[in-house]
Amino acid sequence: MGRGGRFLVVVPPLVGHVNPVVGVAGALVGRGHEVAWVGRGDVVGRLVGVGARVFEGGGGVGVVRPGGLRGPGALKFLWEAFLVPLAEAMMAGVAGAVEAFGPDVMLVDQQAVAGAVVAMRSGLPWATSATTAAELGNPLAAMPKVDAWVRELLLDLEVRSGLPTTAASARYQSTYGDLRFSPHLVLAYSTAALSGDVPALSETLRYVGPSIAARPTDPTFPWDRLPLPNDDDDRRRLVFAGVGTANADAGAAFLAACADAIGDRPHLFGVIADPGGAIGGTTADNVLVVPHVPQLDLLRRADAAICHAGQNTVCEALYHGVPLVVAPIRDDQPVVAQQVAAAGAGIRIRFAHANPAVIGKALDQVLDDPAYGAAARRIGDSFRAAGGAQAAAEHLESLLVAAG
Repeated sequence: MGRGGRFLVVVPPLVGHVNPVVGVAGALVGRGHEVAWVGRGDVVGRLVGVGARVFEGGGGVGVVRPGGLRGPGALKFLWEAFLVPLAEAMMAGVAGAVEAFGPDVMLVDQQAVAGAVVAMRSGLPWATSATTAAELGNPLAAMPKVDAWVRELLLDLEVRSGLPTTAASARYQSTYGDLRFSPHLVLAYSTAALSGDVPALSETLRYVGPSIAARPTDPTFPWDRLPLPNDDDDRRRLVFAGVGTANADAGAAFLAACADAIGDRPHLFGVIADPGGAIGGTTADNVLVVPHVPQLDLLRRADAAICHAGQNTVCEALYHGVPLVVAPIRDDQPVVAQQVAAAGAGIRIRFAHANPAVIGKALDQVLDDPAYGAAARRIGDSFRAAGGAQAAAEHLESLLVAAG
């Protein structure tokens, strides 16, 4: 291939959209390439590691979504108040990074669409980093007016950013012709075993499974409180519960209900990630509440997980063969939750009805019925077989070859 290539990664200021790409970037560097990032420095810089080159992208500051928003209202807020303004704020930073770094290929998160605009303006090959596979199945097809509205927003952004109207309009006649889907390569951190086949994207979609990179250890985490990882039938079974950092505002009552459900079951031990300090007062002796958890290390030892059906948490749990209780809140989460249930790897419950009794009943089912664990392990096997970060890097190298 000659000299190593230069890859520019464009990400939004969202932890769940940065973490999967850290492993891909590491794989590219390990294969002799240069990698630089564009994103909000205070978010991206602490996640991508010391020594990584990060260009300031800006945007995404001070946007707080009301916790009660659900359905189309939440989607409208996401695009109008966050994603489109984020793209506008990042445009100059991405263009400056392209000029300064001189990339051969760009890797663009599907929610950092400024990268797609700049790549097309610059004539650069680019790949989509589909950190949520829910978009792949065109979930808005059942709501054609909403789908058309989102696509009109994106088309308007293209036109205002200087891309030719005629060419853009032609692309938008395709279901997958907008800025969320590269015509060159779409990397999805899942597999068909969970997210299904997408025949319309057969030429560009590549499932690589979760891209899981090593994360900093937390020396303060009280591992001594947890049940020992052994095969003793008398060991209390370990349950992880969390709703992610972006959903802390909406998840307070849910986390408290999780604590109560686990507390009522002395044969279990629960670890609850509570970054917002939503659970006040004392909890049962078999429940540990902490602001942050070493999630990957914890899932290696867990017997079940309760979560909001966020793509990363779900895939990290299934990667380790851990069955799930999922209570989706908004955005892509209902789609991911339905995928988990359809695959037999967990039980979906309604977030609004998730009291201790409902959570406890679902938790008992996924722990007591071995079919859930078997399905989770089957999906985990498919994830590992897909190749992860190394497979993603190999696919990206194909764009480097095409670029000459």
